[in-house]
Amino acid sequence: MEQKNNKKVMIGMSGGVDSSVSAYILKKQGYDVTGVTMQIWQDGKEDTDTCCSLTAVEDARRVASILGIPYYVLNFKREFDEKVIKYFISEYLQGRTPNPCIACNRYVKFEELLNKAISMNMDYIATGHYAKVEKVEDRYLLKKSASKTKDQTYVLYNLTQDQLSKVLFPLEGLEKEEVRRIAKELGLSVYNKPDSQEICFVEDNDYSKFIEENSDIDVKPGNIVDTKGNILGKHNGIFNYTIGQRKGLGIPSNKALYVIEIDIEKNEVVVGDDSEGYSSELVAKDINLISIDRLEKEMRVDAKIRYGAKESPATIAPLEDGTIHVHFDVPQRAITPGQAVVFYDKDVVVGGGIIS
Repeated sequence: MEQKNNKKVMIGMSGGVDSSVSAYILKKQGYDVTGVTMQIWQDGKEDTDTCCSLTAVEDARRVASILGIPYYVLNFKREFDEKVIKYFISEYLQGRTPNPCIACNRYVKFEELLNKAISMNMDYIATGHYAKVEKVEDRYLLKKSASKTKDQTYVLYNLTQDQLSKVLFPLEGLEKEEVRRIAKELGLSVYNKPDSQEICFVEDNDYSKFIEENSDIDVKPGNIVDTKGNILGKHNGIFNYTIGQRKGLGIPSNKALYVIEIDIEKNEVVVGDDSEGYSSELVAKDINLISIDRLEKEMRVDAKIRYGAKESPATIAPLEDGTIHVHFDVPQRAITPGQAVVFYDKDVVVGGGIIS
């Protein structure tokens, strides 16, 4: 029998299995649950089979009906365009590689959606992320989920204390296989729906085409050079390249070459062999700390430089301009400006920032 706790929660439903089962768990726990899908697709992109598309709306609406919870579609097209799409394009044009999911979480899901929920007298918002919030004394901590393979704390490092106090992650103790099993037992057709792997607003994962079609960019060809400055070929716009890239360089070579650096001042793409792509240091900006108020001295952490990377032991230290210097014990491959670096103390997220 469901327990009633009289707390209202708005859950973001993407039409996938994770958010669907999260809604079920919340209802089972006795919350007064309202499901919403954020309308973020831009004109002409309504029928793409990605999170928050029209297809996703129908899947989410069907799940909400089965669970017997109210369901709404909320329009966040303008906010998504301004805070995510324009940021995405701007970063690439400046030779950086952004993570739009982090921007979406920061500005749309846990800012705009939370504000909307509060205006509707909700006590919490919830999502299907694999993560955990725990209050220790007077501080909210963001901790890794029970599923180490699905843990998504990397893309949530920007959450503030106020946001953490109003966020629920129902999947904190589950593995993906358990989530799919629950959905199947409930008769939810999304139980075997594949996980979304690509950027939701970029069709066919073609970033270059998206940027050209959605900006007034003046494509400026330039040189592809080696680390000694020798010209090896031509590029057709630096936004077509990312640090660590190997395929699609378009230059003849009898050995594997990787993008080592993107020099926006010289409009050059610098390539080299794999060994030249390692570094032990980086500087992070736009810092958000969760487990501590401020970093006042050196601290030992495990740091992660991209979503799919493994954590690696490092020392972080504050710099006078508010940035953080990160020194890894072991050199890291393809440290990429624009990506996030996130700091962990065992299973607790210390905080993170953007690699500058």
